[in-house]
Order: sequence, then structure tokens, then C-alpha cells
Amino acid sequence: MGGHREKDDGALLRAVAAGDQAALADLYDRHAGWLHARLARRCADPEVVREVLQDTFVTVWRSASGHRGAEAGGWLWTIAARRLVDARRAQERIARVAPEAEAEAVPSAEDRVLAGLEYGDVGSALDRISPELREVLRATVVDGLTTRETARLLGIPEGTVKSRARRARTELRAALAQLNPSPLGGPA
Repeated sequence: MGGHREKDDGALLRAVAAGDQAALADLYDRHAGWLHARLARRCADPEVVREVLQDTFVTVWRSASGHRGAEAGGWLWTIAARRLVDARRAQERIARVAPEAEAEAVPSAEDRVLAGLEYGDVGSALDRISPELREVLRATVVDGLTTRETARLLGIPEGTVKSRARRARTELRAALAQLNPSPLGGPA
């Protein structure tokens, strides 16, 4: 590899922004495994997962200069999650155009739940909480990662994962209550 092993992710991203392909390879080696695992939890089609992973790193290559110092793992996951949503939308368009494909494209229960998380009230409520709390919830609840795995993924201590998860659940409940107030006037 390119001798970038000792560099942190921010330094690698700066090198990628400068056109360093070896830095991109090192970034890929560091992050592709967990990104693949997380994508595979959200999508049962291994070909789509591979394409989304590839598209993620193509996007990183093109937009590394836009990285603003946020934790690299979270930034990479945001790109990957958006690419996965784009891939699903493309599949839906194909299913609408080709009715014979519609029977094969029946979404699983998990896909329906994830779509609800992305586009329904829960998705709207998630958008109202801070990004660091949202990432902890997505990692622990949606992706089913342990506290230790989430801490490693986000680059924060396990205790911080636990406290953010508690705060995230409280804020999520409050955001959902604002979206769907109880008709009786009490807590939802």
C-alpha cells in the first residue's frame, strides 16, 4: 500500500482530495468491511451492496475535498446510506416500468420497516434530532450493532454511545409526539 497506515482518516481524506490513489486504497481497506456489513443489514441483495459500496468510494474520490472535518466513519456512512436509497429508488422505477418485474420486487417486511424509518414519521422525527444522536440510534437500533461496535464505528467511547442512545430515545419520543400529538392532549 501507499504508506498511509499511520495517518488518521482526516489526513487520508485530505490526501484523497489531492488525488492520492494509495490514500483512497488505505481508506477503503479501513472502512469497506464495516460499510459492507452495515449495508448488507439493510439490503439483502449482495450485488446491490457491492454496487453501493463501489459508488460510495467513487463519491469519496470525487468529493473528498468537501469533507469538513466531521468524523470520517459517519461521513462515509452518510454517503453509503444515500447511495443505497438511490439504488432502491432506481429499483422501484424499474419495477414500475416493467410490471412483470413487480412480482419479483415485493419488498420484504424489513425493507418496509426501513422505508418507514427513512420516509415515514420516524424518519421525520429522526431528522429533528442532532446528527450525533441520530447516528447512534441508527447504528444500535436499525443496524443492530452492539455498544462496542457502535463505539468503534463512530470513534467515540462506549459510555458516550450509551448516554447518546438514552438522549436520542428521549428526543425521538419528543419529536414523534410533536408530529403526532395525542388526541386526548396527554403524552402520546
